[in-house]
Amino acid sequence: MIITILYYVLIGFIAGLILWNLFKTRKWQDELLYVIILMPFILRLLRLK
Repeated sequence: MIITILYYVLIGFIAGLILWNLFKTRKWQDELLYVIILMPFILRLLRLK
C-alpha cells in the first residue's frame, strides 16, 4: 500500500516538473515534445495505463 502511494507521488512530481518545463518553454516543437512525454504520466495518475 505504501509503495503504491509513493509511486503515485513520484509520478505526480515528475509530471509536475514536465508541466513546469512545458509552460516555461517558448518553442512550439518543445511544447509538442513535452505534451507527448506527459501523456503516459497523466494516464498513470488516472490509473488508465
